[in-house]
Amino acid sequence: MTLYAIGDIHGHPDKLDRALELIEADGGAGSEVIFIGDYIDRGPDSRAVIQRLIDGLAEGQNWTCLKGNHDRMMEWFFEPEPRHDPHLLVGYHWLHECLGGIETLASYGVAVEDRVRLNELQERASLMVPAAHLEFLRNLEIMADRGDVFFCHAGIRPGVSLAEQTEEDLVWIRQTFLNYTRPHPKLIVHGHTPVKANEHAGNHVNLDAGAAYGGDLVPVAIEGTTFFNLTPRGRKKLKPRGSLFG
Repeated sequence: MTLYAIGDIHGHPDKLDRALELIEADGGAGSEVIFIGDYIDRGPDSRAVIQRLIDGLAEGQNWTCLKGNHDRMMEWFFEPEPRHDPHLLVGYHWLHECLGGIETLASYGVAVEDRVRLNELQERASLMVPAAHLEFLRNLEIMADRGDVFFCHAGIRPGVSLAEQTEEDLVWIRQTFLNYTRPHPKLIVHGHTPVKANEHAGNHVNLDAGAAYGGDLVPVAIEGTTFFNLTPRGRKKLKPRGSLFG
């Protein structure tokens, strides 16, 4: 059975639609697709991305949507008491100009003025963001286990069993995971850390090709532990890089 996966979308519905078209052309309607998370922020229309995913799920598409750190930041902003992610650097928060929350709220018609109080902004935004979109964020899964392949947004903590991974690591981990070169219990498929193109590192596959920064959103077809980039010209095998992995 062929699985498909799509990396970080970051508010680009046009790129999402193209990726879904490539998947349908390769595997037909009804193919199983795993979305790696980070549907929102930085791009021009996060609202449209979330609505597209909600509509597909409602239509009965065989889709699994995982939670990214940006998705969780938006989810936490709309809690009864807005919550900032403690993983962020001091001075950073979802509405920091570098993170993209301002663009996401703008896609819902909510402007973020200077010196606005957080609770006032949240109250105003709550009138504009559909409840179904917040429910979608709350219900996102944090991992997906398929045969010899394990999917999550950011990666896993090496040396910890897959069943005992924490949400914090699954949506935020970076160098501790990326610098680990020994085999994991399964091949890990993730996004979170932008690279120039989909990258197979032997023990993990990174699907964040920088759609947030002008890069492509290239879906992959997965057969066992073999990966193929899907392009308008057909499949292109994604080979492990580096002499360590051949």
